[in-house]
Amino acid sequence: MTYLPKGAAADGPYALLVDPDKAGWSRAGLRVLELEAGQRHVFDTGESEWIVLPLSGGCSVGVEGRIIELLGRDSVFSGVSDFAYVPRDTRAEIASGAGGRFALAGAKCGRRLPVRYGPAPEVPVEARGSGTSARQVRNFAAAGTFDCDQLIAVEVITPGGNWSSYPPHKHDEHRPGAESLLEEIYYFEIDGEGGYGYQRVSPSRPGGTDLLAEVRGGDAVLVPDGWHGPSIAQPGHAMYYLNVMAGPGEEREWRICFHPDHVTEGYR
Repeated sequence: MTYLPKGAAADGPYALLVDPDKAGWSRAGLRVLELEAGQRHVFDTGESEWIVLPLSGGCSVGVEGRIIELLGRDSVFSGVSDFAYVPRDTRAEIASGAGGRFALAGAKCGRRLPVRYGPAPEVPVEARGSGTSARQVRNFAAAGTFDCDQLIAVEVITPGGNWSSYPPHKHDEHRPGAESLLEEIYYFEIDGEGGYGYQRVSPSRPGGTDLLAEVRGGDAVLVPDGWHGPSIAQPGHAMYYLNVMAGPGEEREWRICFHPDHVTEGYR
């Protein structure tokens, strides 16, 4: 199942739980944790590295005798958030005095890196595209901006009426220097009541992923293969998505191939 409407992959305290086994792939995972005021949640990281990213509200992350305080934010549309990196093979506790919603972006990995805090002011923010394909990319854990073993994660804000993830592109083959093999998860939020967007994934090979989904807040789309994009925001409603990526390659890199039927001018 590549389209997960809100609630379809809920599990216990998680409003969304996507793990590699359930997704039918090898590495990428995502959980969305909802905590009421004063609640806490303990989880074992297992074979995966994780980034705890506030979607709304703030929290503390306790791991290996260290407490990392995350200021968080009011919502994903109010600005960049700070975050915490939690390594594999440990136990972490997330606690929130006022409550909130928190993304746990993960990837199965080999190396065990140290616990770290990611300050919001150090997150590179990129203006990508132009005109009606302009959007903002928050490269908080992009390859080359924050050290992880396998995990790559970014946030994208698409203004209402605009297209993002455009031109359509793919990363489903290992071609050194040209394309990296990466599984990908899109998690969506929409600004404003009743808002929605659309997500397209088209086949890059016979029998490949073929999806056109109307997406709303809390929905997710899995991209095991295929050309993905555009992501289209309803006029008057900005669209947010969190991209979580990971692959089996020895190098942690984001190399994409554009669909040959679309021009790439203005992509960056």
